[in-house]
Amino acid sequence: MIGDTPASAIPAPLAPQAAYAVEGHGLVKTFGSFRAVDGIDIRVPAGSIYGVLGPNGAGKTTLLRTLLGIVDPDEGHRSLLGAAQPQRMAQEVGYLPEERGLYPSMKAYEAIAFMGALRGLPLKVGRERAKAMLAEHGMGASIDKPIRQLSKGMAQTVQLFGTIVHEPRLIVLDEPFSGLDAINQEKLEALIRAQARRGVTILFSTHVIAHAERLCERIAIVAGGRIRFEGTPGEARDRLRPQVRLRTRTVDGAWRRALPEDTMAEEGAWHFALPDEGIEPLLRALIDDQAGIESLSIERPGLHDAFVAIAGAAVAKQMQDDRVQEEEA
Repeated sequence: MIGDTPASAIPAPLAPQAAYAVEGHGLVKTFGSFRAVDGIDIRVPAGSIYGVLGPNGAGKTTLLRTLLGIVDPDEGHRSLLGAAQPQRMAQEVGYLPEERGLYPSMKAYEAIAFMGALRGLPLKVGRERAKAMLAEHGMGASIDKPIRQLSKGMAQTVQLFGTIVHEPRLIVLDEPFSGLDAINQEKLEALIRAQARRGVTILFSTHVIAHAERLCERIAIVAGGRIRFEGTPGEARDRLRPQVRLRTRTVDGAWRRALPEDTMAEEGAWHFALPDEGIEPLLRALIDDQAGIESLSIERPGLHDAFVAIAGAAVAKQMQDDRVQEEEA
């Protein structure tokens, strides 16, 4: 259960920082003969929401761990909040790993405080903040409950609060939406936006394209340990032409010669990529020949369409399979 974020729960905005919160150049990480990260360059602008998008096994987790200094690269170098040795900035970072883990007998507020203490936050301060966070997010009745008595969603919320209780400058979330129902996914998105509004950098990995499309200012599409695309979601979508869907009363006529060569017929309708010259020449032909326009729409491709074009249909199907397996688990 992830509650809404009241204004009183949001710390003051952070002071300006360097242009990039996270940087990696030529990163390579191998495990035996397997190259989990294969020559990756990445720069995460400070204060942004940045998504690493790809299927399970693409190298997302290894990339995040390498950037954080949990594992060292075999080649390349990285910097975290301006430090060449990421471990030096541990107290400025909140990290939620994909593998969740809490002590079952520990009370909810103590678990949050304990996670904050691991990042240098005094236990007394952590306990006070933890109780306030739980109460303000609708979990006041669970403050003293041990983790084993909480629902899965509540336990995930506790771990998330433990990730941010020390008010980090950088929050790194590895598949944070995994296991959450639709309502709590929306609330987590709201919490991420609230943290970003105060200047915190958010770096998260996901295999669900919709989260990246709604949240991210920039994305990296990762497959096979390599970045296939880096940029804004809009730049990814712009790699594909908008699609035109047309339905007419007549099915033949001189106007048909104005349709692009790649036009597909769909039960009395026509579907094609928007030509370079735009839609106007076709419109003139339709009107002059009295084709009878019943409907005409121009649809911009979504991020899913761009992902398929960039990473390939097989990788996109793997992403979908990952999501189905997660929902069935």
